[in-house]
This record gives sequence, C-alpha cells and structure tokens, in this order.
Amino acid sequence: MPTVRQQLGVPPPYRLCEIDGVRLAFRQVGEGRDIVCLHAIGHGGGDFATFVEVLAPHYRVTVLDWPGHGWSSEDTQPPAVVRYGELLAAFIANQELKNVVLIGNSIGGGAAIHYASLAPGNVAGLVLANPAGLIEMTPRNRRAVQFMARFFAAGVSKRWWFTLAFAAYYRLMLPKPPARARRRAIIAARFEIAQLLAQAWRGFADPSSDLRSAAAGLSCPVLFTWAMRDRFVRYDLCLGAIRAVPNATVEKFDAGHTPFLETPEAFVSSVTRFLDARI
Repeated sequence: MPTVRQQLGVPPPYRLCEIDGVRLAFRQVGEGRDIVCLHAIGHGGGDFATFVEVLAPHYRVTVLDWPGHGWSSEDTQPPAVVRYGELLAAFIANQELKNVVLIGNSIGGGAAIHYASLAPGNVAGLVLANPAGLIEMTPRNRRAVQFMARFFAAGVSKRWWFTLAFAAYYRLMLPKPPARARRRAIIAARFEIAQLLAQAWRGFADPSSDLRSAAAGLSCPVLFTWAMRDRFVRYDLCLGAIRAVPNATVEKFDAGHTPFLETPEAFVSSVTRFLDARI
C-alpha cells in the first residue's frame, strides 16, 4: 500500500534512475521533442498527470519526482534550487534528453533556470510557473522566509495546531476548485513532507538560491505563467527579475501558486501557443 507521500508522485508505471546516490522516480510518455516537468516542493510528479495526457500525443514528456517526494528515495543533501538543478542536469545526461523544454513550478522552476544557465545549448525553452529564486533577499524578505521555515518545522515536531494551520496555508496556495483533490492529498501528507518544506524554505535564504543573474543571462525563449494570487512568490517582488529576462513573455492566471492545477485549460492553452510559436 503506497504511503500518502507516494500517492502524490508520478503515477505507475514509473522507472527509477540513480543519480548521485538518489533513486529518482520518473515517468515518460509520448514521442517527439523532449519536455521535462518539475514539481513544487512538497508536491510530486502527480501534479502533472492531466497535463501530460494533453501533451503526450505530440511530445515525449518526462515527469520527475524530486528526492524524498513520491517514489524517489531520500537525498543526503537538503532540497535547494542548485541541488535540484544539478540532479536535473545529471538526469538529463543519463537519459540522453536533447534540446529540452523545461516546465517548472516553484523550486522546480528554480531548478529549470539553474539548469538552463549550466547547459544553454540543450534547452529549447522554459515555462516557469512562479519559480523560486527571483526575489531579492532584503532583511524583510529574509525574515519572512525564516518564519515559513519555522512554521514547517512545527510540522516536523507535530505541534497540535499544525494540521489546521497547514490546511489554511494550502487553501491559500491552491484555492481554486480544480485543485481541490490535489490540495486535500497534500494536506494529508503534511507530516511526511514537513521536513522537506522546512529545509527548502531555509535554503531559499541562502545566497546560492538567488537566481536573478542566471535568469537575466538566459538565451532561450521563456514563458512565465504567473499565479497572481500567490502571497509568497509574489509577482510584484519578482517583477524586476522578470523584466531582466531576455526573450520572455508573461501570462497571468487567477490562481494561488500552481496554474496547471488550478486553471488547467487556460494553462494548457498558454503553453501550447508558446510551444507552437516559439519552440
């Protein structure tokens, strides 16, 4: 019987690939240009289940579970955009994926930016949904990040109030009706994913997680798909970094953090137009 965390992962049948001591679970469907989907911290590759079915007739779509998520094994290092970007680079090389389009949400978007800065010749385009790494770590923003890390650490300790507070948090993160089932599944996994969330939020304050320079140096077409209700990865705080990205376009969605879960039809339409016109 799969754990709650595993139920968030890529749906079977999946494969395993060992990268730097981590067994990464992934699912690959379809034929054609390579698209790789990268989920947010605390979620899982299952976030993309519906999206994959739409793209698979035209593309070869690969969906990963990050370490400690879904069916992937634990990592010896804490989650971070640079670590995930390096694992992604090794995975892409291992699987011999060519001229990839990366679709990343939150920390997955940050990992996509980092990989594109490492291997610009192998990236055809980026679709970034509220990516990590674009907010300047001012003292105020650093305090906010540290507060969120302490919040999730309370889940590690299983504080009595955490369940209600975590549920309220995810009602902000995934407020739209199409994401209701996914939101409930993530809330059910709260104690399994709390450690990853606490570690990731601590890592967001590290200077290595600042991807603004890397984003400004991107050479491939970039589509920002921004969930405008996001109260944590806020559009206004990222706007300077977004404007510095060459060859980029922005589409805005009435969503909390993950537009492909909350506004799936609009997201698919946006990405399809981008792929048809720019890739």
